[in-house]
Amino acid sequence: MLNQPIPDFELPSTGNKVFHLSATSGKNLVIYFYPKDNTPGCTTEGQEFRDASGDFATLDCDIVGISRDSIKSHEGFKMKMDFPFELLSDADEAVCKLFNVIKMKNMYGKQVRGIERSTFVLDGQQILRREWRGVKVAGHVQEVLEFVKTLPRERHGS
Repeated sequence: MLNQPIPDFELPSTGNKVFHLSATSGKNLVIYFYPKDNTPGCTTEGQEFRDASGDFATLDCDIVGISRDSIKSHEGFKMKMDFPFELLSDADEAVCKLFNVIKMKNMYGKQVRGIERSTFVLDGQQILRREWRGVKVAGHVQEVLEFVKTLPRERHGS
């Protein structure tokens, strides 16, 4: 998938909206997949993206988080954590499958099917420029930000 265009998709989004990938055209985009709202690793990861969101914005880069949680769950998580970006609900796993992030994982000695924490950066033409899979939260957001700094910024009308 690297250096390939990502097909347009839409998902229900917080803020009573529908997210369309095509609507982000002309901006870089960070898409991070995470297992579950209100769990320790996912909370920390979201907080780190929140705290760096101004830096991403100055680089003309949007952020969205995706999990299989419901919009109702996302709304509560987003409000509680004061996330300035939208969370998208992929309950039927269509976009998870597109990015191949559903994996068998060990949880408390049992095999469970779930989202492997993963981050993808798309450029303004929706071409996948970088991916991180099996993400460890510590230091990850800073690494993503450093990569986004290397991307060309595309302004509308320029």
